Amino acid sequence: MGHRATGSFEITRWDATTEEEDGGVTIASVLVGKEFRGGLRGTSTARLLTVTGRVPTSAAYVGVERMTGSLDGRTGSFAVRHAATMEGDGDERHSTMTVTVVPDTGTGELTGIRGEVAITVHEDGSHTYAIEYDFAR
Repeated sequence: MGHRATGSFEITRWDATTEEEDGGVTIASVLVGKEFRGGLRGTSTARLLTVTGRVPTSAAYVGVERMTGSLDGRTGSFAVRHAATMEGDGDERHSTMTVTVVPDTGTGELTGIRGEVAITVHEDGSHTYAIEYDFAR
């Protein structure tokens, strides 16, 4: 990928609805709003489907998110796909997360965007991101 944008974001909305609960395993749908600062400036809305295991630190989610604003000065929007799994706690915590730009979802000056997003949740609860991206030729 030829470009990299970094910054931070705040979660401005978290509306969770329990869809199913059985034996301590919970499936929920969540509507999430975010506000981005840095190389990506703007807002997003994500729709997640989550599952939490009987151990509170064991969970997974999948989702789609539409980001709208400007990325390194280019205005438009694009969608990303999330998939993540978490387990364990403390030093034994393990997680995997992939956030990928969905092909052919870029609009405006972001038409043709492709790439990957890395999200870091810090110990104080703050969030940062790094987007590695390019444009289809």
